[in-house]
Amino acid sequence: MTKPILVTSAAGGTQGRTGRHVSEMLLERGVSVRAFVRQLDERSDRLKSLGAEIVVGDFLDARSVEQAVSDVSSIYFAYPVQDGLAEATAAMAFAARKHGVSRLVNLVMYQSSIDAPTPRMRQNYLSEQVFEWAGVGPLHLRATVFYENVARLVGAGMPAGGAIRLPLGNESTILPLISAEDVSRIAVGLLTGPERAAGTAYPVIGSANSIKEIVGAFARVLNREVHYEEVTDEQWRNEVLARGWNAHSVEHLSSLWKSLRAAGLSAAAGRFIVADTIEKIGGAKAKTFEQFVREQQAEPAPPPVAAGVQA
Repeated sequence: MTKPILVTSAAGGTQGRTGRHVSEMLLERGVSVRAFVRQLDERSDRLKSLGAEIVVGDFLDARSVEQAVSDVSSIYFAYPVQDGLAEATAAMAFAARKHGVSRLVNLVMYQSSIDAPTPRMRQNYLSEQVFEWAGVGPLHLRATVFYENVARLVGAGMPAGGAIRLPLGNESTILPLISAEDVSRIAVGLLTGPERAAGTAYPVIGSANSIKEIVGAFARVLNREVHYEEVTDEQWRNEVLARGWNAHSVEHLSSLWKSLRAAGLSAAAGRFIVADTIEKIGGAKAKTFEQFVREQQAEPAPPPVAAGVQA
C-alpha cells in the first residue's frame, strides 16, 4: 500500500488556503493524503468526503505531530503567519527525522535570509536551516504576497467607500504577488515529481503589479469606482488589529510595506520577475491578478476561521 503524503494546514485558513488546495490537487491525482487539521468541521468533512485521511493535531504539540508523521511518504509544511514557527518547525523536524521522511516541502516567504526585511522572513530562514540540519530532504517554496491576502486587505474598506487603504506610498509602488493555487500546484509538483537536491529553494512570483494596476483590476471587475488612499503605518496597524488580525502578522506586513516603499518603482520592477517555476513544475501559466479577482467574485465566501495571513 502506498504511504500517504502528510498535508499540514489542510483545512485552509483565511487567505491562501494552500493546505486545502494541495490536499484537493493530490486527491484528484489519486494520491493518498493524510490531512493534518486543528479541528473537525465542515472543511475537514469535505476533505474526508474526497478521500483524505483526517488527523486532528496541533503544530505545537510534538506528540500529535509525531503521530501524524508516522508512516507517511513526504510532508507539506505550511505554518500560518502567527507566533510559534520555531516550535512547530522543531516538532516537525524531530518527527520527520524519527520516521525517516526524505522529502518535505516547506512553504516560506519570498525573501528568506538572516538579513531579510521582516521578522517572519528571518524566522523562515532559521526554519529552513532546522529542516536541513534534520536531514529530511527539505525543498523550500518561497512564495511572495498572495493574491488572497490583497483581497482580504482591501475587503473591509471597499464596501463602504471603494477605498484601498495601505501605507504603500504612491500608486507606482509595486507589489510582487502570486495566486495560492499556483503555489499549491508547485508544491504538488515538488511532492510527487522526481527527486530533487535537498535544500533547493524555489522563489516564485506570479505577477508584479503596481497599486494603480491593482485598483484598476478591482474597478473593472466590480464595475464601480475604486481608489487608493495612502495611510500611515500606525493607521494601518490600528485598522487591521481592530479587525482581529494577530500581532505577529501585522508586524510582518508593516515591515514588508516599509521594504516595498523603499524599493522604488524602477528597482522593484527589475527585482520582481515572474518565475517560470510556476509553469515548469506547477504545470500551468501563472494566474493574473485580475483573473483571480474575477474568479473570487464568482465563488461563495469561505467559512470564517481564525485570523492569520499565509498558509
